[in-house]
Amino acid sequence: MVLGLTLPGSGKERRKENVARRVGAASGATPTARAAKAGTTPVPGASGASGSATPTAVVSTPIAAAAPGAAAVKANELGQIPVLMYHRIMKKPELSLDRSSKELYDELTGLAKDGYYPITAAEFVSGRIDVPAGKHPVVLTFDDSTPGHFGLDPQGNPKPDTAVAVIQQVARENPGFRPVATFYLNKELFGMDDTQAAAGLRWLQQHGFELGNHTVSHPSLSGMSEKGVHKEIGDMEDRIVRLTGAHTTTFAYPFGAVPKKKAWAEKLDGRYAFQGIFLAGWRPSVSPFDADFDRWNIDRVRSEGKIKENDCTKYCSTAWLEYLDKNPDERYTSDGDPNTVTFPKAAEDRIAKWYRAYARTY
Repeated sequence: MVLGLTLPGSGKERRKENVARRVGAASGATPTARAAKAGTTPVPGASGASGSATPTAVVSTPIAAAAPGAAAVKANELGQIPVLMYHRIMKKPELSLDRSSKELYDELTGLAKDGYYPITAAEFVSGRIDVPAGKHPVVLTFDDSTPGHFGLDPQGNPKPDTAVAVIQQVARENPGFRPVATFYLNKELFGMDDTQAAAGLRWLQQHGFELGNHTVSHPSLSGMSEKGVHKEIGDMEDRIVRLTGAHTTTFAYPFGAVPKKKAWAEKLDGRYAFQGIFLAGWRPSVSPFDADFDRWNIDRVRSEGKIKENDCTKYCSTAWLEYLDKNPDERYTSDGDPNTVTFPKAAEDRIAKWYRAYARTY
């Protein structure tokens, strides 16, 4: 149980740990909160350019008072956001990383009842967080593109018990729960051949789901050469572009293993240029508006219950969601306005300087 515990990575302890790794996390030319949250300006570095420093005028801008409605819902857009990491979805799980269709249904239903509102990984990293007032963003990510994630029946509908079918069912039963998720793709592509995959990937895109890159063969990139890293990521990106006509926006490290030089995974001219990269992780992410946010090292939380006494008893989804429920001041709560970043005045020192002009406090 996590009740009463101060878990690693929460509060002040987490901020101190992030200071060491945040150097250069967002040193490029950064869009304003208005543009970023509305999705009208690309995230800095999406094309690999480092850009220039944020103007001093933005840094010195006084912070305005929050709207009464934002204060009423106790908005905190500097709070933590759970990025949940799923692997195989099966009727009968076989491995510790597997989750059954029922377990997925129960967890998503719980999220809906607790006021969570799904957004995609791309929306998250670029700050396009358009969530109803009082709701909490959550990012649902599925690694490895296995058959239990998605498939279409002969009528062109998601196959029963797949992750997509479960997400849509929960959305139907809980109005206001947005049916979106991000799928990190490997070469198997849900067990489909290229013809099936082309139709399937287009269906996902048309229904608001995000496609992300997860390498061709799911190797550990930590021991690979620069050429090997480029080939694994670049070949997968080439295939996705060939099948969908569009590049991916985000990438997730297989096994959470970072290559010798992180820049190898961030971009390769003419083949890929990501806006954010996700780790395997064990804790919720800081807000993208927090000065500590590092879009090249985004934490995730493994989806698992608390059946056995192991690390997941404290650090997986059930435990972390309970922790955030018991500590609502640490959770991201939306002000309902995609053009402002609202939070308690006591957190003013945490706002990233380039978002200061759009900050609101109470």
